[in-house]
This record gives sequence, structure tokens and C-alpha cells, in this order.
Amino acid sequence: MHAETGKAQEQPGAVRSGVDRRALIAGGGAVLAAGVGAGVVALGRGRPAASSPPPPSAPAVAFHGERQSGVTAPQQPATLLLALDLAPAATSDGRAALRSLLGELTRVLADAAGGAAADPRLRGGEPAQLSSLVGVGPGLAARLGLNVPPALADLPAYPGDRLDPARGGGDLVVQLCAADRWPLTVVAELLAAAAARSAGGTVRWTQPGFLPRTPAGTTPRNLFGYKDGTANPDATEAKQWVWGPPGPYEHGTVLVYRRIRMDTAAFAALPEDRRDLAMGRRLTDGAPLTGTAEHDDPDIYAKNPDGSYVIPNTAHVRLSSPRLDSGARMLRRGYSYDDAPDDRGLLFCAFVRDPEQFTRVQNRLAAKDALNPFLVHTASAVVYVLPGAREGGVLGEGLWA
Repeated sequence: MHAETGKAQEQPGAVRSGVDRRALIAGGGAVLAAGVGAGVVALGRGRPAASSPPPPSAPAVAFHGERQSGVTAPQQPATLLLALDLAPAATSDGRAALRSLLGELTRVLADAAGGAAADPRLRGGEPAQLSSLVGVGPGLAARLGLNVPPALADLPAYPGDRLDPARGGGDLVVQLCAADRWPLTVVAELLAAAAARSAGGTVRWTQPGFLPRTPAGTTPRNLFGYKDGTANPDATEAKQWVWGPPGPYEHGTVLVYRRIRMDTAAFAALPEDRRDLAMGRRLTDGAPLTGTAEHDDPDIYAKNPDGSYVIPNTAHVRLSSPRLDSGARMLRRGYSYDDAPDDRGLLFCAFVRDPEQFTRVQNRLAAKDALNPFLVHTASAVVYVLPGAREGGVLGEGLWA
């Protein structure tokens, strides 16, 4: 969990019959429940309200660039993770299949991001605002002798893990993010078809996630109700801790993915002050227990008059503090999931230069995090997020060096 990441406007007064279709779509259930009655009142007065122009559409997220948009673009409200396994093959055949597949994935993702997808389900609506990333798993890299960072490796087993192999791992992991789920479902289907065509690939697992709608620049809350992702690195810190060093991996990073089931009912039953002590932050405003505002730096060494720490030894914020890890920070992008009444929680996605950084933090948390009674880690994956594709290029061009 790691709490420390054109249609012309109608003339005014024009009389229209029926319900405005655009308003119906935009307003959803509120229009159905209240809009018809309001319309009758307006017509009875002989002065129907003039339609408002639609809000301007946000520009599409650029696919091409030095780094993949799934890491660099602002966090979107909806996500879908997709893991693919390639058919077993000799090294030479496997490399050829992977080259072909990465070319297909590049084409599908670039077309979808640019609004040029051939699939009719992606036409005619608002821009999808699709951002994406593709990562290579350590097993595939070792099998095909790919050029990936030396630190790329599967995560070790952590105390308390209850991992389902069918929900984690994978030769390739793709993360799709957008303003809503619709394009994610369609693009994931196109990617799965491309994998089957190009490399005899199969879908190992998929996992959707979501965020609450929050004003721009504010931190979303997780299903425990706390703000999640507050202390993310700035650009200077990310250059040191997130992106690869100068050289072939400079514009790549490593994604650590964990699916964490949360016992939301049991946690909510605790008094609010106990929840705050377990988290190390206040539920109300997200401020650390040693501060007054969300972005105040938690002082993990501050003490009460009796000598106890203000942020307790077992608080989640304390155990995940960069102060205990030479200042190292992860770029965290958590999403909630709700797969069943007894299976909801957090999709923890962290970007790091070296996954050993995650291991150091997770070992501290596994040992004594006050949240442990309410959390179960059920799936895990780690992949090398490839550098971006240049215009006319293909993802993964550096894998063959």
C-alpha cells in the first residue's frame, strides 16, 4: 500500500421538442430522474433554457516519445492491467515472435491513443485519453537473452504473502489507463488478438482498477478512505530513483505490481484515532500526525512528552518512510479494485530503478505494519518498462543489443 503516490450552438430561445440527447448522455441518471420534470416546467413557462456548449475535449495523450505515456502522463481514473504469455519457442524463433508482437502492440496502442483505431467501438466518442505502458518480465528476458537491466528479477517471497500464480507474473505486462473503462476493454481485446496472431500468445490475467473522481492536483483516496500517493518524487528525485541511469536503460523503469486485498469493514470498525495511528496520517486531511497539511514531510523522529514517537513504530507511513532508506522514493500509482464482496482492495503500482528498493520497504512492512491484520497480498509481478517508441519506431528496439 505504501501511503508514502462541433455542432453549432442553437440560437437562444429556439424551441426544441423531446429531450436533448447530448444532455441525456452527459447527465446520466440525474437527467432521467429530474430533467424531464424540469423540462415540463420550463415549457409550461414558454421559456426553455438554452443549451450550453459542451466542455472542450482534452487533447489526446501522445504515444510516441522517449518514455512511455503510462508512466509520464497524469494519472487517469480508470486502469486495466493485462499480462501475456508467449508460446514456448527456441531462442531465435522466440525473438522473432517477440519482435513481431512488439510491432503489433506498438501499432495498436499508437492508433488507439491517436484516435485512429480501426475498431468501430473506438470511433465517434470523446478522445480516449489513453496512456499505456508495456513491460517485459524477467522470465522472458532470461529465456530469450534480452538486454534488460541487471537488477530485473522476480520478487522474493515476503512474510504473509498468499500469492495466486494465476493472477501474477507474465512474459509481458501491459497497463492501460484512460478517463473511463470503455476504451480499456476494447484495446485489451485488440492486444490479446495481436498476441495470439504474432506469437501464439495467451492472456495470463487481467485486472481492472479505478480511482474516485477528484479535482486536478489532489490526491485520490483508497478504500480505507485515506489519501494514497501523497509523497511521490519530484522530477529531480525521479531521475535518481525511478528512471534508469544514463545509457541503454535511461528512459526505462521497473514496475512492481501488487494486488492487495483489504478488509475494509474491519478497518472501518476501528475508532478513527486508531486508524490514524495505524496509518500515520489523519483521515480528515491527509496530514501526517506530525504536521498540519497533507504535503508536510512526516517527522518520524518526533516524540511525545512521554518519549513515545508521535508517528508510532508500527505506523505504515513510518515504515515506508524514505528516511529509513537513504531518501529513496518510489513513484506510486495506486488504484482500487472491487472484484467481489469479499475481494476488494488496492492495485499497488510502483515505478523504481531497482526492485530491491521495494523489497527493503516491503520487508519492513511485513515485519510490523499495523495495517497487516487488514491486508493480504494476493498477486505480484515485476517487469522492465521499456523506453518509449520514437515516431516510426517500435517498442523494445533496445532489447536486442
